[in-house]
Amino acid sequence: MTTSDQDQDRQPEDIAEPTAAERRLTPRQARRLRVALSSVGMAVTGVVLALRIASRSSVLVVGVYGLALILCGVVIELSRNGRTRLGSWLLGIGLVAAVGADWLLIP
Repeated sequence: MTTSDQDQDRQPEDIAEPTAAERRLTPRQARRLRVALSSVGMAVTGVVLALRIASRSSVLVVGVYGLALILCGVVIELSRNGRTRLGSWLLGIGLVAAVGADWLLIP
């Protein structure tokens, strides 16, 4: 029996589904995903900054959201240089810190 005959004799339930390790993103896909998420975060932060400045002009508002915008830019550069895990952690922690600072510091 040849290899092609063996493949034809196998039932559909014998063919295994790809495991989670086989479905992982390639490094290039991970970098592109992180750049896209950081760009979306940057756009959302810019819109929120504009809305917050329109409602109350404060240096603290500009500072908090300005730092969040800088953080998104740093994450984009880290992702472009292959540091996606570090970028993921920084993006998550930084955006949570920006939202927390907005909630706690800005009246």
